[in-house]
Amino acid sequence: MIGPSGTIKVLIATKPVDFRKGAEGLASLVKDQMRADPFSGTVFVFRAKRADRIKLIFWDGTGLCLYAKRLEDGQFRWPKVQDGVMRLTAAQLGALLEGLDWRRVQTARKTRTPIAAG
Repeated sequence: MIGPSGTIKVLIATKPVDFRKGAEGLASLVKDQMRADPFSGTVFVFRAKRADRIKLIFWDGTGLCLYAKRLEDGQFRWPKVQDGVMRLTAAQLGALLEGLDWRRVQTARKTRTPIAAG
C-alpha cells in the first residue's frame, strides 16, 4: 500500500461525510468535529453514504496526503453509523482497505523474550 505503515494511529469518523471535500475540507472536519490535529501523523478515515467509497488523510511529514478508493464490486465493512470516532489498528485498516471484514483481525499476542538461545 502506498501511504502510512508501521505503528500508526487510525481514527474513523463513523458518520458519512460529503465526499466532494478534498484534503483541506477533511482536515477542517478533523479539527472541528473530531477535535484532533490533522497534522499529528494520525490516519483519519472517512466514509461516504455509499459504502463502496473511502477517503483517508494523513500528514507524512512533508504534506497532507489524501487517499481515495472506490470498490468496483462489494462494499467496505463499516462500523455502525453514528456520531463519533472509532480507533483501528494498522492491520485492521489494511483489512478495511482491501474490502475485508476488519472486525475479524485480532491484535497480536505479546511474545515473551527468550532468556537464552536453544
